[in-house]
Amino acid sequence: MRLLLLEDEPDLGHALHKALTQERYSVDWLTNGDEAWEMIQTYPYRALVLDWMVPGCSGLEICQRLRQAQDSTPVLVLTARDGLQDLVQGLDAGADDYLVKPFRLAELLARVRALLRRSPQTQTPLLQVGRLRLDPAQATVQVDDYSPMPLTAREFQLLEALMHHPGQILSRDQLLDQLWPMDAEPSSNVVAAQVRLLRRKLATYQADLLIETVYGFGYRLRPS
Repeated sequence: MRLLLLEDEPDLGHALHKALTQERYSVDWLTNGDEAWEMIQTYPYRALVLDWMVPGCSGLEICQRLRQAQDSTPVLVLTARDGLQDLVQGLDAGADDYLVKPFRLAELLARVRALLRRSPQTQTPLLQVGRLRLDPAQATVQVDDYSPMPLTAREFQLLEALMHHPGQILSRDQLLDQLWPMDAEPSSNVVAAQVRLLRRKLATYQADLLIETVYGFGYRLRPS
């Protein structure tokens, strides 16, 4: 799942980006509200974590614009403003949740998960191709009823992308766009390297699926 994080405090932004990435989200971290608004017009984010007071357009203004456009993307607002009137103002602007600084990372992660569970627009159904089943909500992958397959966050995201389009070719650029944040600069062979690692695990767990290389075009998932 792709999230947008708007936070201009370097230390906090880095910590939040790291924590969310470890939860297997693909995260675009921005520090300017105007740039964040442009990104929201470009990518279909599953949820937004917005600091209230940032340079450019504030997190609250972004939330108001979304709701005026009938956009129901879940929004968690972060702020140091802890007064009752501030809370009312944030929720009235359309925020789904409100978290006052300082907070614990575990609480933020729990609130993000809760937003994603509650929103019909972001609920992702179980994916199944052949005997392999992927549960996005629980971040698990397993063959039949055997033990879950241990995957890294990137391997999980790659497999999820392929399972959303079984039998279809996904280009390297499509996979890069889905799996890596916009500010990342992955090496030219990073997709091929991740595909090799994922292939080995699928074979080890006898998933009976192949990730086929279609030279000049990309990759496709199909039964072996």
